[in-house]
Amino acid sequence: MMDYLIQLAADPNAWAALAALTAMEVVLGIDNLIFISVISNKLPKHQRSMARRVGISAALILRLSLLGTVAIIVRLTDPQFELFDHPFSWRDMILIAGGLFLVWKATKEIHDSVDPDPGPERLNPAIETTSLLAVIGQILILDAVFSIDSIITAVGMTTHVPIMFVAVIVAVISMLVAADPLSDFIHANPTIVMLALGFLLLIGTALIADGFGAHLPKGYIYAAMAFSVFIESLNILSRRARKKRRARKKSAQSN
Repeated sequence: MMDYLIQLAADPNAWAALAALTAMEVVLGIDNLIFISVISNKLPKHQRSMARRVGISAALILRLSLLGTVAIIVRLTDPQFELFDHPFSWRDMILIAGGLFLVWKATKEIHDSVDPDPGPERLNPAIETTSLLAVIGQILILDAVFSIDSIITAVGMTTHVPIMFVAVIVAVISMLVAADPLSDFIHANPTIVMLALGFLLLIGTALIADGFGAHLPKGYIYAAMAFSVFIESLNILSRRARKKRRARKKSAQSN
């Protein structure tokens, strides 16, 4: 085993595969991180960070456990039945189920955000509208879907399990570091919440399409998300500039 690791460490191709796979795992983790950020912000402030840590730690444990059964994970792509001349595998069914859950969850959150009569329990911030266990449970459901997709992607890029382990650990640690700043930013900017929910709708639809065999290039999806973030960043800067101008004008008038 030690000789194998030494040979692997001395192989430039292995380092190139590690860099590519780590970058891919970090990008794939964005989907999971957006969902964790949105759903954890529904908790009371003192529970949010705990929910994120538990959810991301569970993602790490789940992905490393799945890597230990990589031979079984690979077989999830074997067709199980056909419907309308299209073969469906366990992976397809898991992606469809996860996509439907994401679409349902994002739609529900958008409805709650735009509902003109949300009810007294949502108007009172002292009343909890969800529980820590419910949030962690929803995070674990999506962890399972994203983890299986992540591992299958990793298997397609390299056959070396140690490289997969290192890439997954680095990606999840990156998620852990970025979770609180991203969640705080989303919470501090209400329009970002709606944008993030739109991302979840897009990701859910992409998962469903992938499950039905319509593979949408991830590059197009992330490019669209990046462009949306860029435009919203300009909107945030514009609002801040207008706010400063109004404050200076008000100060000048008072003097």
